[in-house]
Parts: sequence; C-alpha cells; structure tokens
Amino acid sequence: MEKQIGFRRNIYLNWLNATAAICAETSDLRELRTRLDPIVAEQIESQANRQVAITILLTIWVKTAERHHDLQHEAVTLFAQSRTASDRIWLHYGLSLLAYPFFRQGMVTIGQLLRHRDAIGTRDVAQRLVSTMGPLGGLQKATDRLIFSLRNWGLLVNTPAHATYAAQRLSTTTPAVEHWMLEAALAAHPAQDLPFADLVRLPELFPFHIALGIDDIRQTKRFEVQRQGMGWDMVRLAEVA
Repeated sequence: MEKQIGFRRNIYLNWLNATAAICAETSDLRELRTRLDPIVAEQIESQANRQVAITILLTIWVKTAERHHDLQHEAVTLFAQSRTASDRIWLHYGLSLLAYPFFRQGMVTIGQLLRHRDAIGTRDVAQRLVSTMGPLGGLQKATDRLIFSLRNWGLLVNTPAHATYAAQRLSTTTPAVEHWMLEAALAAHPAQDLPFADLVRLPELFPFHIALGIDDIRQTKRFEVQRQGMGWDMVRLAEVA
C-alpha cells in the first residue's frame, strides 16, 4: 500500500536545492545518487533510508521528465536563473505535484481546510485523506512527513496551539515562475481544462500568491483560452507540436 504514497520520508529544502543544482550539471542517475549521498547523510545515518530519500528527490527533479519533459527542463533552467530562495521553493513544489499524486492530494486537502480555518493540524489532514483515499497503509506517517516537509520549506509555520500550523504564502516577482507553476498545477490536475478563476484558486496552490491575470495567460503559448457562456474563460494546456 505504501507504494501508492511514494512520498514517505521527510524531505529537507537543502536536499532539494542540491538536487536541482546538480541536475543543471548532469542527468546521470548514478552520479546524482553518489553526489547526493553525503548531503542526505547529514540527516540520515542508515544507507537504506538514505536511498529511499534520494529516490524521492530524483523522482521529483529527474523522473518527472519522463511525462513532463518541457516542465522539468524549464524548472532546471529557472532554478539556475533564480534570484531568490522563494522562487526555488515554487519549483520544488510544482515538480512535487507532478511527481507524487499523494503529495498533490495532501496539498489539495490542506488548501481546502485552510479555506475554512486559519490553521490545520496533522490529524485533521490525515482524517480528511483517509476519507478521500481510503485507509492506506502508512497514511498517518506519510501525512506527518508531508507536514514536516512543508514546515522545513517554510510553507507552514507554527501557531501558539500545539501541533497546529498556518500557511505562509509566497510571492514572486518573476512572471515566468508563476506561468510555470500554473502549467504544472494544470498538468497535475485530473481535468483537461478549468475556468481561469478556478485555476488560480486551486486549493493545492494555497502557499502561493498568483498575480497573473487572464490577459497574461492569453499572451503565452503555454495555454489555450476559450471564452464560453456566462463569460467563463476556460484554460487548457496548449498542445505540443
């Protein structure tokens, strides 16, 4: 059952940054594992557990290219060009949405809960995930690891209440990063198209402030926009030639 979860280790931000930086130099999995091992070893002593964590890192930053080549390739480029630590988090998060359906469902769940309250607890998230996904083995531990990772990335912050966390929203001054995130979110979404108003308010995008408007979307080749009845602008990913 845990294979359906996949994201089953605490994932540290410095690991993700190292993985992305090395990906700009090589895509060789053996070399990546060799170079990441001493970095991950700073937190994990067990070699077997290190390999699990490294597999997650490579699934996020390398193996996403198997189904989303252009998005992964651009993420590597944007990471190399990034001017702020915040922009890098957008990229790690977007690739995680693409890499792990469980990660995405966890983010959807957290985003939905935060629409009705100011903070969430791990138990709240786990209970909602059980109702959505069923009683998967290891679900509670996997939820703990999701929450830990988001806290480490700076996307959830402690509140005065015990084991309760509030969202920390990030902004970017780099439009290309926003465009990329919307494309990643739509590519990970089960629907082929969405109203623009729904796209920019997807619950899984709860940690991010999206400033793009529909005119920005129309001006990019990433998306196709179709005006429908009731004034809805439906957005879908542009077909790759």
